[in-house]
Amino acid sequence: MTRPVCLITGASAGIGAACAILAAQRGYDVAINYNSDRAGAENVAQAAIAAGARALIVQADVSDPDAIAAMYREVDAFGPLDALINNAGIVGQTARVTDLTFARLRQLFDVNTIGAILVAKEAVLRMEPRGKGVIINVTSAAARLGSANTYVDYAATKAAMDIFTKGLSDEVAASGLRVMGVAPGIIETAIHAKGGDPDRAARNAPNVPMQRTGSAEEVAKAILWLMSDEASYVTGSTLNVTGGR
Repeated sequence: MTRPVCLITGASAGIGAACAILAAQRGYDVAINYNSDRAGAENVAQAAIAAGARALIVQADVSDPDAIAAMYREVDAFGPLDALINNAGIVGQTARVTDLTFARLRQLFDVNTIGAILVAKEAVLRMEPRGKGVIINVTSAAARLGSANTYVDYAATKAAMDIFTKGLSDEVAASGLRVMGVAPGIIETAIHAKGGDPDRAARNAPNVPMQRTGSAEEVAKAILWLMSDEASYVTGSTLNVTGGR
């Protein structure tokens, strides 16, 4: 039987990579999007193939509408889209709001919000005519917590995606599509180092009720459950994967 196709953006490392590998293990063929880390994407593809999946590696900067269109042309040739894990995102260096610049804000919103919305739009255009499909937007607990003195701008981009998740889900529910958000908390990934604070996760673990950081695999398991038929009556909500934070 033909396996369903899942597109994962930002899948060369971290949560995206964990999602791609787990999706392959759960019976999906996977389209692995990356922006700059080709080697990481190839490693993920190899793991997916080892799990019995077909794997497509597709480069695209999701802040570029033309690149999004080109990515979807490759995905269309790969197979009909059944699921989207809308995961690509970036964070700036830790900073206070008074240190933020227009260029930094433009970049974060172009990738984390505008790009993610356009990626979801293209998924809906493909799923709605078929009357089925699942979209998972990877947001962040920062949208609730604000991330003062570190990533207020990042938190704002993710808060926008929480509202977008609810609005889009209401638009497409009657067409047979489900749209959910997953909001990770303090997760051990490279995003902390990219923000200039590689020890941030370990340092914040005592602030988590469960007294530990989470793993990318734990987030991926929550996402794959939401994508499954076991969550067939779930849409429009955002699941916190935060250890209680």
